[in-house]
Amino acid sequence: MKRQALRKWAWAAIIVALMAAAVVPASGAAVSTTTMSIWLYTDEPVAYVDSEKVDLDTPGALKDGDTRFVPLKFLGDRMGFEVKWNDKTNRVEVKTSKAVLELDSANKAAYINGAYVPFDSVARLFNERMMVKESWLGDFMGAKYTFNAEQKRLEITYVKRPPSRVDEKGNSRPVARFTFGKPVYKMGEPVQYIDLSYDPDAEGLVYEWTGKEEVFFSPGKHLVTLKVKDGQGLVSDTYSRYVEIGNDMMYKSVMDYKIHEYPLQSLIKTSWTDVYAYFNDLPTFEKKVSEDRYRKLLVSDSPETFEEKGILYADQVNGKARLYADHLNGTKETVQFVIMATNPGTKPVKIKTTNKGEVFPSIYANLIGHEASVEFLLNDPQYKELVVPPGESRVYVQMPDFLPGQGVNVIYDVETDGLVEFAFMAMDASIETPTSTYPLLYKQLPFMGHIRGTFPVTEKRWDIDASSFTRTTRLIFGDNEYDKWQEGYDHTRKMTVNDDGNYGVLYRIYSEKPRKMAILLQARGGPFKGPFKINGEMVLAPPSGVITAFESVQLLARTTGNEPSLEIEFTPPAGSAFPMNLIFYPLD
Repeated sequence: MKRQALRKWAWAAIIVALMAAAVVPASGAAVSTTTMSIWLYTDEPVAYVDSEKVDLDTPGALKDGDTRFVPLKFLGDRMGFEVKWNDKTNRVEVKTSKAVLELDSANKAAYINGAYVPFDSVARLFNERMMVKESWLGDFMGAKYTFNAEQKRLEITYVKRPPSRVDEKGNSRPVARFTFGKPVYKMGEPVQYIDLSYDPDAEGLVYEWTGKEEVFFSPGKHLVTLKVKDGQGLVSDTYSRYVEIGNDMMYKSVMDYKIHEYPLQSLIKTSWTDVYAYFNDLPTFEKKVSEDRYRKLLVSDSPETFEEKGILYADQVNGKARLYADHLNGTKETVQFVIMATNPGTKPVKIKTTNKGEVFPSIYANLIGHEASVEFLLNDPQYKELVVPPGESRVYVQMPDFLPGQGVNVIYDVETDGLVEFAFMAMDASIETPTSTYPLLYKQLPFMGHIRGTFPVTEKRWDIDASSFTRTTRLIFGDNEYDKWQEGYDHTRKMTVNDDGNYGVLYRIYSEKPRKMAILLQARGGPFKGPFKINGEMVLAPPSGVITAFESVQLLARTTGNEPSLEIEFTPPAGSAFPMNLIFYPLD
């Protein structure tokens, strides 16, 4: 029992010794080597490596009779040999270019390439450190040594073999290397990483970083490491550097940094923690609202998905109007989407188009709303005019063939010099479009729960004061509280209706002398895809794909604080869900 206890103690001591002697990871493996000089003093715990003094916890050279012993772990680390504890065999293992050496102090055994030799003939334990015969320096480690009797020191000369960089196929291992743009960064300051890695075979590299952050928010030194892999799968040595962060602060949080520094149009991902910390329950701007009631709005969106041909919505216009339609072909055949203009009077009526937004039929609901809104906000000059004879009908708009499963979204601003009835219709694609009178074979399709009706407002202007606010503040669209849905009338059902989301309405947001700030978009009701015009510049939200509710915010624009005014134009795109926030974030 006593012998077993001594063995366990010996093993534990060796493990502790190996762990204690472990070195801090180097910044990277050397490419080349040079001659190394190591002096070990007899019975003194000190060594010199290339004239640099190193304190030891064992004698540099322990004399025992006619034999001197040297510290194994210290020499292994300096000379580049792996010295480790093997849990399975309970032995210290050393691998050199000439041999595998195993030392079992508990059982008083040593093995050289598997051949047994007595432990006491080649090794000693001193202060729980493994010591080996000095002759091993020449026999297995490839070093030359002499004993300087006058100085009482063992003088070792060694050239460490450079690591092989080429595999059996002749492919060279890549090299990982990087540095930083400056020696010290502030907390919250973007860190510039300068990549210096290379592959001798020029095959391209795959990077694996550890500890790499865009910004750091605690002072001190932070370890960053890099490994690279080439096209043949060879992996570099790990390269490490410390980035130093001072006590000064540039940005107060990761979100603050991203809003200040990310490129415009970037999507900034938001966790629920971010939403609650930065974008939840924000105050709203006080706004002065003015409305354009000189142009009425005809909205045809029910049945949004029609399953038979017929009249989708119809109403009369005399003067200015906006025609807005959003429909999905739910039939099993190709149809035509047509807006028919009928003159019920006794004199010809001229219809002039002043703006339009339309898109080819598509299966992507968000795409059709986005593209129609883009063209409408561009507000390119229109030269289309149509004269409708008295008592007759004419096709005002006919879209390309409308296939099953496709959707269509159109917006037209029109001006008439007399009474005209506009009818939104899904018609048979196999016959020519009738132009004389309303075709009696088409019926009014039933209401199916979406928006349908005629509304008095086509434009809203919100005047706000964005010149001196100090807290993050928002505008809300389509929530029916801050932004009320307008009330209208469905002439086919003879009843009052609401424009849920205010689709077809053009918003103009205006502020004089805006302060320095960022403008962000946050979807709340569901997926969003649509354009904005900010001080005359078109901004797509997002540039591709959709923004999902609460999962990200898009950085739409920044102001410098020197602009004379801020004007934002926006119309709710078909296919997008509401409410939606525009967030104004002060940049200090």
